[in-house]
Amino acid sequence: MVKTFMTIAGLVLCVAGGIQAQDRVQVQGTSPDLYVLHTVKKGETFYSLGRSYSLSPKEIATENNISFEQGLQLGQQVKIPLNNTNFSQKSDAASGTPVYHKVEEKETLYRLSVNHNKVSLDNIRHWNNMTGDGLQKDSYVIVGWLKGGSGAPAPSTPVANVPVATPPANHPAATPPASTPAPSNPAPGTPVATPPASTTPAPPVTKPDQPAPPEPVKTPDSNNTGSKPPVTSAPAGSSFEQLYNQQTASGKNVTSEKGPGGWFKSNASAGKYYALHNSAPRGTIIKVTNPLNGKFIYAKVLEAIPQIKQNEGLIIKLSDSALEALGTNEAKFYCNLTYED
Repeated sequence: MVKTFMTIAGLVLCVAGGIQAQDRVQVQGTSPDLYVLHTVKKGETFYSLGRSYSLSPKEIATENNISFEQGLQLGQQVKIPLNNTNFSQKSDAASGTPVYHKVEEKETLYRLSVNHNKVSLDNIRHWNNMTGDGLQKDSYVIVGWLKGGSGAPAPSTPVANVPVATPPANHPAATPPASTPAPSNPAPGTPVATPPASTTPAPPVTKPDQPAPPEPVKTPDSNNTGSKPPVTSAPAGSSFEQLYNQQTASGKNVTSEKGPGGWFKSNASAGKYYALHNSAPRGTIIKVTNPLNGKFIYAKVLEAIPQIKQNEGLIIKLSDSALEALGTNEAKFYCNLTYED
């Protein structure tokens, strides 16, 4: 009798787990071809799918190379494209059905953003109640939201599968400034959804045909004191300055580099600067100075610089908004770096 009861209970749990897995809308593909796969249920038609996913029924049929007159079959998998009509990744989009991405091994937050329409890193952190940039393999992260549609699958609770942010090895955990507003429940440091910041014009993409500056030379900089900038920084950027001062304080080793830098397109909020760097651990704050005019900014490392031809010789790549703050619009520019070793 007990054995029979346990068997029935196990079957019930398996069925419940299957329903929960089906409820989660999981994104497939990478930019610009993002889509979800829908398994046709009893009674569903092109018209009902069109209402569920806010798309034209004929558009769904064309996308799947299915004759509109032929209709759908029970259990058939249908590709539902995600575009501007039915999919939003804006900061104020958290009102429809969440669309999840399953984290792969060694995947970074920056790479996840690039593969999903360069969705804002701040939006990802806010939607998933994240306090850092760490991602756990096989966890689920919200990367956008389905618009409207009364028949879309019910949203799952995002907190259940939110990846836990972990600081880099041998690196102090990032402590956000006290002035940073925090929503209820999420951990401090999670950005509150706000209307999109004004877009900073991207620097010209044309790269100058000129020899690159000399290879970077790393030298210990024991005299660095983390001095305050001569001009007032933007409120959002000041948090990175505080982290930099924490990381380089108390007699810790500080490394200096000199060499060419590059840039990449980013949707980061105004005043926040991000960087790609080959040796500084993820989460390190780097002070970047333009020696031609003395201007400098503080940028947070996301991951290493991709090893491709156009990045050869670069010591750092900065998000595009940092170029304006440094007073340059060159595709390659000479800069000085200081950061915790």
